[in-house]
Amino acid sequence: MIENFLRRPQTVAEACADVVRGLGALSVIITAVWFDLTDAGVLALALPGLLIPRFLGVRAWVDITFGATLLVAAWSNVFDLYARIVGWDLIVHFACTAALAMVAYLLLRRTETIAVPDPRSAVLATVLITTMLGLALSAFWEMIEWLGYTYISDEIFVGYDDTIADMAVGGLGAACAGIAVAFAPLLRSAAVGPAP
Repeated sequence: MIENFLRRPQTVAEACADVVRGLGALSVIITAVWFDLTDAGVLALALPGLLIPRFLGVRAWVDITFGATLLVAAWSNVFDLYARIVGWDLIVHFACTAALAMVAYLLLRRTETIAVPDPRSAVLATVLITTMLGLALSAFWEMIEWLGYTYISDEIFVGYDDTIADMAVGGLGAACAGIAVAFAPLLRSAAVGPAP
């Protein structure tokens, strides 16, 4: 996987994926200088996620989509879009959970940390596992929101209905991601590591 990370971009799309990563780092600096440290912290949470696709050797379109999704989710917090646009919270939970669940499945498959099946030979298991990963990540995020509300700022909206809706929509997004994992070629054919 280190070879994937150190590999120079071979296409314009791969270079664009690296530009998205650079925008993530620049976003943290911009929010720290012109907004506030809480916003910078939210954007900093996205930085490790922006690097994972590079390690995995995913196709450029997956890398760009994943990075852009994380950055949209983080910047939506900075510009308070979750409160300003009705339903935006659910749209972002759907997309972000789908992206995270997909990459989580690929990470488990690539690192062989936990035995997950080859997506091409176990479609139903792939969809179920990806969905469960998404639901677990949704629950983890909701706990982070609760901790933020309890210990950092009471401006963070938490509530039973919001939490359940976020997790349900995230689970649906993760199920869709499971279908993509099972049927779409997400990794470069020359990616280094165990075959997916």
